[in-house]
Amino acid sequence: MCKVNRREFLAAGTAFLSVAAETELLHGAVSVAAAQDAEVDKLAPDIYFHEGDVVSDNAPAVCNNGWIIFEDYVLVIDANFPAGAKLMISKIRSITDKPIRFAFDTHHHGDHAYGNQIFVENGGVPVAHTGVVAEMRRYETGYYDSKPGRWEESAKERADVRAGRLKPPSVLFPKELYFDDGKHRVELMHLGVAHTHGDAVAWLPEQKILFTGDVCVNGPYNYVGDGNVGQWIATLDVARKLGAKIVCTGHGHRSVSSVLDDQQAFFKALQDQVGSRLANAAPDQTKTEIEAIRSTLKGNQQIARYISDSGKGDGFPAQVQKVYEELNGKKLTALLDEPHFSRHAHARSHGMA
Repeated sequence: MCKVNRREFLAAGTAFLSVAAETELLHGAVSVAAAQDAEVDKLAPDIYFHEGDVVSDNAPAVCNNGWIIFEDYVLVIDANFPAGAKLMISKIRSITDKPIRFAFDTHHHGDHAYGNQIFVENGGVPVAHTGVVAEMRRYETGYYDSKPGRWEESAKERADVRAGRLKPPSVLFPKELYFDDGKHRVELMHLGVAHTHGDAVAWLPEQKILFTGDVCVNGPYNYVGDGNVGQWIATLDVARKLGAKIVCTGHGHRSVSSVLDDQQAFFKALQDQVGSRLANAAPDQTKTEIEAIRSTLKGNQQIARYISDSGKGDGFPAQVQKVYEELNGKKLTALLDEPHFSRHAHARSHGMA
């Protein structure tokens, strides 16, 4: 628990996060004198965005965060990892001393939900769609059963996870949950299956701001292993109909409404390419066809940024494998024994190793 008084927090408002401070955050301490790594992004009065770092191994804050300052409390979008939660609290405290009452987990992955306990220790309550706990029951076997699960795997890589404990959300909603103080309104909504089976978004109808979690990302950050690409495309249709002007994605730079179109276009193009090129491909042709698909998609300016490069950090084969399985009901045999280093690294950074 952070043992820093309000005056010290506010005094840190213009400081910058050093390498040493990152280390302290990662290992469970908060360096107040250096808790701010950059100015937060103010989207509108009382509404803020922070872009995380999904590229660096063991970055304190991996997912993107947001927060809304209501009349008498603060609502945070995504709990991040424990070190990221502490960093977000330091940023919020540099702006306001109102209590941080709620942390909304957009889904169950570690980089969005493992910081829950930090918010609880600071007076907050984790909130999520009912599907988040359903997914945690499936994957967090170390908490719900005796078999080590994703938390324990993540703890092998991250000191902040190793030093803490899993805290599932305790306020759950099946479809929608609204926060409204007469000045600000935030609607938490489950729009359908996408990145996971428990995704939910935060919609601010007055400002036309949408916090998507990993329903939409802005770059080569799509992990498809826990969701369904076909249903994801339909869920993005629902999100597009909200009419957002500002879209705060789960990873990558915040954007505008077109990022929803781009994310959807990527999945549609991937489906089309996998269906046409791999349906009748011989096993020894599979890898060649995957590279042909990669080249074709990278040639599409609208979606090129969603396709990773080959080599370390390459999650593209795993995306092809997932789409092929959805379309054909079976896995690509040529990829079954291939070590997908990037998939493992991406999964590890998302608390899914």
